[in-house]
Amino acid sequence: MKVAVVGVTGMVGQIMLKVLEERNFPITELIPVASEKSIGKKIYFRGKECSVVSMREAIVKRPNIALFSAGGGTSLEFAPKFAEVGTTVIDNSSAWRMDSTKKLVVPEINAHVLTKEDKIIANPNCSTIQLVMVLNPLHQKYGIKRVVVSTYQSVTGTGKHAVNQLNAEIKGEDCEKVYPYQIFKNALPQCDVFAEDDYTKEELKLMNEPKKIMNDECLKISATAVRVPVQGGHSESVNIEFDKDFDLEEVKFILANTSGIILQDDVSQKQYPMPFYCEGKDEVFVGRIRRDYSQPNTLNCWIVADNLRKGAATNAVQIAEYLVENQLV
Repeated sequence: MKVAVVGVTGMVGQIMLKVLEERNFPITELIPVASEKSIGKKIYFRGKECSVVSMREAIVKRPNIALFSAGGGTSLEFAPKFAEVGTTVIDNSSAWRMDSTKKLVVPEINAHVLTKEDKIIANPNCSTIQLVMVLNPLHQKYGIKRVVVSTYQSVTGTGKHAVNQLNAEIKGEDCEKVYPYQIFKNALPQCDVFAEDDYTKEELKLMNEPKKIMNDECLKISATAVRVPVQGGHSESVNIEFDKDFDLEEVKFILANTSGIILQDDVSQKQYPMPFYCEGKDEVFVGRIRRDYSQPNTLNCWIVADNLRKGAATNAVQIAEYLVENQLV
């Protein structure tokens, strides 16, 4: 099977190669794709050297699957061109997520909606993925009335230049600023640009994407997204109000037995999820589960995941695996 990785030199592209290799995805030919300035650059996959090619060269090769992580503008321009030659595109940008003609997929939740006709498939926002992984099984059991989520997001979500800024600031060195302020020793209540009603685009993604993934337009979600000087993954403080009451032990049992989730919730042993320890892992970690005594039928929890893996690369590869296993490509 021919697989193109578009944006292969970026942070997510590099992790995509790693995940494809780790999961032994069935590839007969890897087609690494990047911007014009990277054409000819050598990358290594399964111990073999491959040369980065242009977008047009990759389209001519007609890959079966193209994993895109190259930004919304690139995806809007080139994903349809890949689709025209029969390639199934799995796109990590925000370009297609809320397009009513495209599927927005977290495999553990809604891969069943995919068909052979879906030639452009959207990968959700990183912070959305870890949120819905926890919300969905609880919604099925208790019905969710309202969610309030505050995120504490890794600089890796912004990209290489943001990581460079943090590391330079830690060392006291001058550097190119990606953020409007210093990120070291700071917390910026702005992820992405500001949009309507003074919410950021990141917050709007958190408020809207779960409705599409979980197929429930009645979900009420309020979000605040904060960038913090962390590199391992995104963390989320989540308050969930249900339609009916719940048993805490049953909630923990449901989550512990949900594929893709690891329950870390033993405060007596100081066991709870942390981004430092989730880095490099594919699961979503949840803990600090406790009843909210300020109102009925409500709980608090803490969700952590590696935003470059389950929040991006791993989820995309899992979609590709589902397509192959179900003969949809």
